[in-house]
Amino acid sequence: MEISPNQTRAIITGASSGIGKATAIAFASSGIDLCLIGRSHAKLTEVAHLAQEYGVQVKVISADFSDVSTIRSKIQSIAEEYGNIDILVNNAGMGYTNLLRDTSLADWQKVLDLNLTSVFECVMGVLPSMRKHGKGTIVNVASISAQTFFPEWGTYSVSKTALVTFGQCLALEERSNGIRVTTIFPGAVDTPIWDTNTVQAQLDRTAMLKPETVAQAILQTVLLPQEAVIEQLTITPSIGAL
Repeated sequence: MEISPNQTRAIITGASSGIGKATAIAFASSGIDLCLIGRSHAKLTEVAHLAQEYGVQVKVISADFSDVSTIRSKIQSIAEEYGNIDILVNNAGMGYTNLLRDTSLADWQKVLDLNLTSVFECVMGVLPSMRKHGKGTIVNVASISAQTFFPEWGTYSVSKTALVTFGQCLALEERSNGIRVTTIFPGAVDTPIWDTNTVQAQLDRTAMLKPETVAQAILQTVLLPQEAVIEQLTITPSIGAL
């Protein structure tokens, strides 16, 4: 793979569907080369074909981020191959609904591993490269559930609230190294998360945000001039919480 030293490159996790897929297409339309990470190689390949129509280079890597022990080395290898990573979008995660008193330790740990610890490991994997080049933008996709709490979403809210704190601390530590950190707080978005067996919620999906809308917000955030940063951005359906 021939890599231009001046080309902007982004890693997007959870890129096979939903917000991740839409962000990949939005980035490609702006000429950003991509490394797409997700569990389904087939779905990632479909996204890659769509992105390549814009003339960008796309690499796909299938990985299960529930195994947090392998994430950092994978991200480090990507950064070494590309030479540098300009943007990291931490979008991989899972939804989960259950009363706290009915939540098993195994479920609790699974949610925290995927929604929080995997993000930590991704960041630690790319951070040395960003620091070496003196710049980088990290976008963490949190949730409105980190700001407004709902019954049965407690474990999910804890994971996303912790993600917000992580982003704030990371920003303070790394801004002197030219690294920007943004946390996105989407409201309800019509993605496959509502079809998973870990989410039991009946909401009007026609009233939800479209993934493409959230993707446009992420794109505009990363395209800001280097001297500016949107530290936190909340985007919700215009009718409010569903």
